[in-house]
Amino acid sequence: MTVRTRFAPSPTGFLHVGGVRTALFSWLYAKRHQGEFILRIEDTDQERSTKESVQAILDGMAWLGMDYAEGPYYQTERYERYNQVAQQFLDEGKAYRCECSKERLEALRTEQLAAKEKPRYDGHCRDKNLPLSDKPFVIRFKNPDQGTVSFHDEVYGEIHVANSELDDLILVRSDGHPTYNFAVVIDDIDMNITHVIRGDDHINNTPRQINLFKALNASVPVFAHLPMILGEDGKRLSKRHGAVSVLQFKELGVLPHALLNYLVRLGWSYGDQEIFSINEMIERFDLKNVSRGVSSFNYEKLYWLNQHYQKNDPVEAVAESLRWHFELAGIDLSNGPKLADLVSIQAERCKTLAEMCQMSLYFFTDSIEYDEAAVKKHLRPVILEPLTALYEQLQKVGSWEKDHLQECINDISAQFDINMGKIAQPLRVAVTGSSMSPSIDMTLTLLGRERVLTRLKNALEQLKLRAQASS
Repeated sequence: MTVRTRFAPSPTGFLHVGGVRTALFSWLYAKRHQGEFILRIEDTDQERSTKESVQAILDGMAWLGMDYAEGPYYQTERYERYNQVAQQFLDEGKAYRCECSKERLEALRTEQLAAKEKPRYDGHCRDKNLPLSDKPFVIRFKNPDQGTVSFHDEVYGEIHVANSELDDLILVRSDGHPTYNFAVVIDDIDMNITHVIRGDDHINNTPRQINLFKALNASVPVFAHLPMILGEDGKRLSKRHGAVSVLQFKELGVLPHALLNYLVRLGWSYGDQEIFSINEMIERFDLKNVSRGVSSFNYEKLYWLNQHYQKNDPVEAVAESLRWHFELAGIDLSNGPKLADLVSIQAERCKTLAEMCQMSLYFFTDSIEYDEAAVKKHLRPVILEPLTALYEQLQKVGSWEKDHLQECINDISAQFDINMGKIAQPLRVAVTGSSMSPSIDMTLTLLGRERVLTRLKNALEQLKLRAQASS
């Protein structure tokens, strides 16, 4: 048997992190067993499904590198198949037309709730054998009224639900659209899905779906339901928790494999190991190690992992991901250092690529913004003479390399008998606008001779003016 899993998102919003984790677990399980991973778009909700959401799903999967053997399949392109099965059920007496009005159903629900009963359809039309007419109707499944649905969930273990607890679910709505439970079963049968890995919000649907599988004389797939992901406040993830769309994490500057590494550890473990390559995830993933407990999304942990990959991935690969952020900011990358060189000096200083981009803009722009607090603290009249001497010495440097530049700074420190930091910090503020940057020798090297001398000259002129004003 070839293992076949599927990811079946509904395009009614963003591809969120809970969906990505579901896709990841399904993808890993298929890869682990040399199987096939299928992408299916469940777009039968005509009012809420959008082309933009579909594209966001496809873009998110592509960014994460989760390839699929087949798809994307679209449920809206399979209506003929759903109608065929619905008619088959009617012909075999496994389904029936129901003409109950909304008013009757609402009154029934109100009555059941008042009696503290579980709201469920009462089978009013079940045995009427209503023919096709001009009256609006839905098609309902004749759920078995006796016995028990039992199945083994790979996460939650043995589950048993009495058929008496299940009502006759609607297969086709009055507008002709199939319901989720009906369409998903037909899709899973037609696509030979062997393992259904999904969120535990679907666990109540599983007994109903198993009865549909059996009514179609089809093999029932293995089910594994994943506990939900919560925010750090213990509540279900939502917009108030920040980025919940996978593409928002790209904008935040998170590397795709860092996000996957983080998500794989939300509810799954392999001993105490925290850092996994993609290949290690595939080799070691097992549904038996999925926890039943809910997981909490922690941004600091994600950023810690992201920084690990920034520091340890091939520099050129990180640089290529960083390029997107500079292009998004409209920065001309031909007017500055190589991005690989930038990554080498910034990766350990930044948690994300977006932060790295923001903290490196001064390498590519002719004008810079000055941190007024840094200027006030470091560019004081007392440093005017040493900084002027350094400017004059830097003008004479033959080879603009970090060792030679550091030698200039050391010479000035010795000449004026000041600690190197006393000259390096004012210099840093002068050429970057801030008191924080990589080592001063590398900062000067990557900025280049022209930018350093121009900015230092401008800073000295401003410093002279302030010195004169204060005297």
